[in-house]
Amino acid sequence: MRVANVAACGFALARAVGRCVQLLHVGRHARACRCLRTGFNAATLLAFWLWVSAPVVASPDAAFERLKATATATELHRVLYALPKGGDLHNHASGSIHPDWLIDLARASEARGYRYYVKTRIDNCRAGGNEFGAARYLLLYRVVPQFVLDQFDDCERGEYVPLLTLDAQTRDAWQRALYLDKPFEGRAEFFEAQWSRLQGLLVDPRLSADALVRNMRSFGREGLHYLETQIPLFQFRTPTGDAISPEDALAVYRARLNDSDARASGVTVRYQVAVLRFPPSAEQALVQAYTFATEQPEILAVNLVGREDNDKGHPLRFLPTLRALRRSQGALDLSIHAGEVDEPNSNVRDTLLLGARRIGHGINLIHDPDTMRLMRHGPYLIEINLISNLLLEYVSDYDQHPFPEYLRTGIPVALSTDDRGMWDSTMTDEFFVAVREFDLSWVEVRLLIENSISYGFVDAPTRARLLATVRRKLERFERALVRGSRFEDVQPEYRGFLCRRYSVCVLGESAD
Repeated sequence: MRVANVAACGFALARAVGRCVQLLHVGRHARACRCLRTGFNAATLLAFWLWVSAPVVASPDAAFERLKATATATELHRVLYALPKGGDLHNHASGSIHPDWLIDLARASEARGYRYYVKTRIDNCRAGGNEFGAARYLLLYRVVPQFVLDQFDDCERGEYVPLLTLDAQTRDAWQRALYLDKPFEGRAEFFEAQWSRLQGLLVDPRLSADALVRNMRSFGREGLHYLETQIPLFQFRTPTGDAISPEDALAVYRARLNDSDARASGVTVRYQVAVLRFPPSAEQALVQAYTFATEQPEILAVNLVGREDNDKGHPLRFLPTLRALRRSQGALDLSIHAGEVDEPNSNVRDTLLLGARRIGHGINLIHDPDTMRLMRHGPYLIEINLISNLLLEYVSDYDQHPFPEYLRTGIPVALSTDDRGMWDSTMTDEFFVAVREFDLSWVEVRLLIENSISYGFVDAPTRARLLATVRRKLERFERALVRGSRFEDVQPEYRGFLCRRYSVCVLGESAD
């Protein structure tokens, strides 16, 4: 911009000199001298004014630094919402359902013959029991489908109310119980209570597919291009409780994602199949999931999930099973949760030995320097989940998070959302936390975005297409950033996490 201003000043000076030369040609020498002095002084002053008043922004890097230095938190969030983003590589489809969507989803499901009930009181119908035990009897706001309710006696059935008849106050309390939004809540609430409350709603494959499309539309509005999500193909039931085969469940997803609203989202979707890592039957479940995934082109990977601080699910337990599967079924990508604990251990290193190319979370990798050296500059990537790690108390504050150390020592990383429905957050919120807490440069932001496509398990032609699209949109975004745009016409999606922690919110606004 300064080059253009200097050129303008040169043109003005040339015009002034030209007028003075004309006076010389007609013999008016004294006046020509005064003209030259006056014109030169005026042009010099004009040039100096244009030089000092021009904004010093010549690159996206400088523009981004100026944005961070001058923008309010709300302005920064709006710009990051407009930011074209790559992929979400660590996403649990069921945990990404925002609770305020559930009534509409349940209403549509009930039209297909399902009925859902919510536990709103405890009448001591069972002797003993524990809200964190297998039966979850003492857990309020648990949802069950009709075929489960029918197994209860009259006393216990009386503790449940039809979901669609909840009054406004009870419905609000039920939905709030599905968010991890209280200071005293943490990983026990998340792993042992929230999933038990939600699980009964997740028996209808069409409900889950509808929720995925809602997420696609929401992600599309904030500029996401690729979603690699974990779907629960082995838990679906008919309204009467009969098992639905994974083939039939996947066919429901396939048909729903072919609808116009899903295609219009602009988000390319591929799947992973999750296996709970600590039950006695986990090896059999892994064999079933791996075998099924190798037969389905949309399913790119298997993922071992569940509380990593339950040692029954330690990584090396699955090494013989995976070696046998690779011999009999061929290769399949693995993206496995590892290092999601707050004490040092070898789980990340052991998970790489299983054959994983991506590590979910990887928080305690910081305590394993040999594996850190191994992971520098690829080929492995860590899926970083900043909001999840804080709310589940794997870090008590962001100054403890190892993400910037990984990023700045060359370990490939990408931001992802994990269970964003339970966090009440968006992908934009992950970028906001990263920029705000770790002062990311524009080069680092671009690297995170490109990593989230480059390390996806999607086929090479699709990856190349996605990368080209994202880079083209990033270049357009950069031009707007250099011009000083704050994207005032953008209307972000506001969610509770950023509202509570950073006061970035519009009260009373709910997103689709």
